[in-house]
Amino acid sequence: MANSPQSKKRARQLLRRTLVNKNRRTRIRTYLRKVEEAIASGDQVAAAAALKAAQPEIMRGVSKGIFHKNTASRKVSRLSARVKALNT
Repeated sequence: MANSPQSKKRARQLLRRTLVNKNRRTRIRTYLRKVEEAIASGDQVAAAAALKAAQPEIMRGVSKGIFHKNTASRKVSRLSARVKALNT
């Protein structure tokens, strides 16, 4: 357990940051799930729209420190490739 006042404060801050990050991560996963569902349904227009909505959220996660930049780029790239493949 934290003993010094500074370590107690850091522990409190950590709890708050954990909740904020958890909410952000959940929000991003929701957008990803919507893209996955649109791909699974085979609707290319809906999948493209869902991907367009998900991309800024994913990149916002990078700027907020939720994801690494390369991880987010990989996710977007793979999703866009799958959406593009629905057309053929």
